[in-house]
Amino acid sequence: MLAGVWDEPRPPCPPVRVWRDWAVVAVLVASSFVEVLLREDQAWAPLLVGVGLVVAACLLWRRTSPLAAVAVAFGTLLAFDVARIVAVDATGLQSIAGVLVLPYALLRWGAGREAAVGLGIILVWLSVTLVVEPTSPAERVAGYGFFLFSAALGAAVRYRTSSRLREIEEVRLRQRNDLARELHDIVGHRVSAIAVQAQAGRALSAADPARALATLVTIEEEASRTLTEMRALVGVLREGTGAALAPRRGVADIERLARPGGDVVGVRVQVSGDVEVVDPAVGTALYLIAAEAVTNATRHASGATRVTVDVTASRGRVRLRVHDDGAARTAGPAPAGYGLRGMAERASLLGGTLRAGPDPAGGWSVEASLPRPVRAS
Repeated sequence: MLAGVWDEPRPPCPPVRVWRDWAVVAVLVASSFVEVLLREDQAWAPLLVGVGLVVAACLLWRRTSPLAAVAVAFGTLLAFDVARIVAVDATGLQSIAGVLVLPYALLRWGAGREAAVGLGIILVWLSVTLVVEPTSPAERVAGYGFFLFSAALGAAVRYRTSSRLREIEEVRLRQRNDLARELHDIVGHRVSAIAVQAQAGRALSAADPARALATLVTIEEEASRTLTEMRALVGVLREGTGAALAPRRGVADIERLARPGGDVVGVRVQVSGDVEVVDPAVGTALYLIAAEAVTNATRHASGATRVTVDVTASRGRVRLRVHDDGAARTAGPAPAGYGLRGMAERASLLGGTLRAGPDPAGGWSVEASLPRPVRAS
């Protein structure tokens, strides 16, 4: 823990000096001059004013150079106190109480090692000045308490700000992951379907021009839907854009994945149970998982001729099974990529489970089980 504190870097982007900083410095400088003018002992007035000016000026660099500001300010005060012990018969100015801001700035804006060194300088000065000034034990404890409280307050504000920044970064990371998942599941599925249809059209162009033309029409429709859904995703990122364009697929749309066999892998869809009252979020997740699984089977299942999609809604859960009859891999890990990760994330976010792997009966299966909260009527 101590090593982690020692290696703690400075917080990024410390604020620049603003008018309030200059106002505080002006007040401290004016207070120093007024206090010197009202003193009866004027012998050491220039020295006292000089100390006050140095302390006030250090406040201007307390954020950008916290250790240097602490070292100069408290080093000056330490030298002044040593001079008081040796030769100078003068009391300090009350206006130098502005140094209480520096321990706060040190813990708020300094690196870990800067904070440790700076606190050491402050404690050394406190030990000397409390010896020079005739103080009671209670006053000494109060003196240490004031400066340690200022430092603790700076550390607390820094921790709170860092926690807030981490939360914001986590939210941004989740948003990026959500966007990546949407792009992969929605747009990626559409583009994959277009590629498959284009391959079929090329194979049919010479033997059956009519079917090839029908395939081109399908490609055009898929491209139009892809463009619409891409605009919807982009619209989510733009402030003020409504969500009306956002795609909202459901369990009923899974039946649209069905297609006859032939030049491309055939897809058979069977839906059973009362799926009309499935929660929209669950329905959308099931559709996207099914579409991604069908796309993967179409593109990657070696020797597959048919893909079956079974959706079963029971009392408490909805189950999806996508199976292809391709050559099953009996060894090795599942194929790497964002598809399986995205499907697993969708199921997990809704409290469900997903399993993908070789089927004991042959081929490859993707099985998802999601809870079934009933949609309010």
